[in-house]
Amino acid sequence: MHHKLSFRRKLQAFFLSLLLVLLTAAGVPSAAYTAEAASADTTMAVHFLDVGQGLSILVQSRGENLLYDGGDRGHSSFVVSYLQKQNISTIDYMISSHYDEDHVAGLVGCLDSFSVKNVIGADYVQDTKIYQSFENSVASQGLTVQHPEPGTDFAFGSGKFTVLSPQSISSNDNDNSVAIRLENGSNHFLFTGDAESAGEEAICNLGLDLSCDVIVPGHHGSATATTWDLLQETVPEYAVISCGAGNMYGHPHADTMEKLSDMGIQVYRSDEQGTIVASSDGSAITWSADPCNDYTSGDGETAGQSEGEKGFTAEDNSGTDAAAASEKSEQIAAADDSQEEMLGLINTDVRMTKRLSMQFGYVTMKALYDTAFFKKDTKIRVHEFHYSKADKRGDACEITKYSGKCWNGLYVKDKIMAGYPHFYFHNCREVAKRFVDMAEEASTKRC
Repeated sequence: MHHKLSFRRKLQAFFLSLLLVLLTAAGVPSAAYTAEAASADTTMAVHFLDVGQGLSILVQSRGENLLYDGGDRGHSSFVVSYLQKQNISTIDYMISSHYDEDHVAGLVGCLDSFSVKNVIGADYVQDTKIYQSFENSVASQGLTVQHPEPGTDFAFGSGKFTVLSPQSISSNDNDNSVAIRLENGSNHFLFTGDAESAGEEAICNLGLDLSCDVIVPGHHGSATATTWDLLQETVPEYAVISCGAGNMYGHPHADTMEKLSDMGIQVYRSDEQGTIVASSDGSAITWSADPCNDYTSGDGETAGQSEGEKGFTAEDNSGTDAAAASEKSEQIAAADDSQEEMLGLINTDVRMTKRLSMQFGYVTMKALYDTAFFKKDTKIRVHEFHYSKADKRGDACEITKYSGKCWNGLYVKDKIMAGYPHFYFHNCREVAKRFVDMAEEASTKRC
């Protein structure tokens, strides 16, 4: 009996193996193959849904789904339909940035239409019917709203997301927004809901890495959000603005668009382009459309650019009128690609450009060899911001963005140092000390 049983098991194993081979040959993957393929998949798709004057973002990766806000009542059915077209039956993470109607209403529709595993929101309540509907719909699935602490990580698909706020509950509901930083390999996305300047300040003070490739400007591009401090910490290459065409609030505001233009951040807008999809493979991001780079505000004001030069802004903080600013921008635009004879101290040609160089923003500079100014491997935080391009930028230092992009820069010869970087001496006082010591030495010799 024992031998018969062994033979039977062997025979079963043989036929199972044969069936597996036949299924694979027929194009039907085995469970093991599917699991292996899924674990190797690093794709993450981020859908910025066109929900008018609201916000809704769908993220998909390795069969998991995350929904950040759901738009208003008028777009609830659209969000549900959009998710159904993506063959979604389960939402792994549902995040309500805060409980204003233009963010939470569509989540109610999704709770009534899909199975939801986790719901995340801020720990405050609103005396509104839509908030009560949201709470009832969450409870109907046997769930409670989670309130994770800032800094908490959640594994998601091929990456993760980190909760950044709120640290405390404010009387300003917008500053109670749950902000997250989404990570997929070296690609990062930042969503801040309707967080305004106070909420952004708290995020910046967390001490976490906030660098990102893509940012969604807070509060639909309002002037109350997207502060210089946040842009300094994030240094994004793209901004996706979710707002309604012809909205009564004038979103996005001119102040916000001017900042994005000044930093050369490429812009997508739902009011002009509809739903936009970004696909990350862990190292690069591809888009469903080209950026519109329209820096005009929602009320028609320009961000300081001359007519026909979207994306170009002359730096003008003087408070002069629009005519003077326009004249200045036209002068700079007219100087594009122009050359003038210089002193000849530095062997390079510099040309004016209509747009900010893409080598902009807050970066880290590392000395590649000893000079009068730096010791080798000295690191200092610097900022680049320029409407010109040099044929030879120098090779004294390696300059690196948070994103990993890297280039050489800074011309050093004897006691001449020239380049685009603006130094932040407080970050490396050794550099400041060496400069002062060198100046004192020169002064002594002159005496």
